[in-house]
Amino acid sequence: EPVEAQRMVDAGEHLWNSGIFMFKVSIWLKHLGRFRSDILEACKSAHDQSRWDGDFYRPDAEIFSSCPSDSIDYAVMERVGDGASTKDSLDDPECVVVPLETGWSDLGAWSTIWGRGKQDTDGNVIRGDVYARGMKNSLIFGEHRLVAAVGLEDTIVVETADAVLVAHKDAVQSIKDLVGQLKIEGRKEQLNHRKVHRPWGFYETIDAGAHFQVKRLEINPGAALSLQKHEHRAEHWVVVEGTARVTRGDEEFLLTENQSTYVPVGMKHRLENPGTLPVEIIEVQTGGYLGEDDIVRFEDRYNRHKGD
Repeated sequence: EPVEAQRMVDAGEHLWNSGIFMFKVSIWLKHLGRFRSDILEACKSAHDQSRWDGDFYRPDAEIFSSCPSDSIDYAVMERVGDGASTKDSLDDPECVVVPLETGWSDLGAWSTIWGRGKQDTDGNVIRGDVYARGMKNSLIFGEHRLVAAVGLEDTIVVETADAVLVAHKDAVQSIKDLVGQLKIEGRKEQLNHRKVHRPWGFYETIDAGAHFQVKRLEINPGAALSLQKHEHRAEHWVVVEGTARVTRGDEEFLLTENQSTYVPVGMKHRLENPGTLPVEIIEVQTGGYLGEDDIVRFEDRYNRHKGD
């Protein structure tokens, strides 16, 4: 309760839990098994059924999703030494609280980042390629392009490759409601960044329109995309750096820098990196539907499904 919390602060006899815990893995497993054996067993089962997917470690999703949800505080920490333990003497404590004389903030909101940032003479916190005129007590972040801000006060402006946020400092807590709306409307921005990591490397969307999409692919040494086809789009590949092995229908050949090829709709294809350095490729997709779920996989070394 707020009144009780204020009383504790005023008394000066309590410490604030920063949420930082340190322990050996063996100690944590021991106490988790004592107090929440259901959580421990669910995690063990998910681990026993896990697999490696390239650079990704994947516990069994169905088993892990059945694991009960609880915080580390409620599940274990508040119960150690409360009488349920067999070692609750001060001489041999199972856990100790260590005071830390330092500033602390979770930085859970953009307004908090503004408050903790280095402010200029007008109270602005600025990062990136930013031109600010007549701005006061505002946070302006630019990551990928020029941001110009004029004549505003108490404003949050954050530019990223995915989207641009503009909000009053007092309204930043409402951002979670906006994200919820993005989920309801099925917007792709709430699922992936422009740069999407895959077991073979990553791709980054450079541009997109009604019937085209341009991506930059980087394929790790020795990695390969799946042998696949698309029902609704064709693809054009240009090698920018490195050497790629291309499977195109019944053909297999190498492409080096400044060389290109074309994959028609419905044709089986694959990209591989047979070398020791990353391969960079510009991919231009054209067609009536360009969603990531338009993919039929025939072979995949990472055991992925459609859209993964």
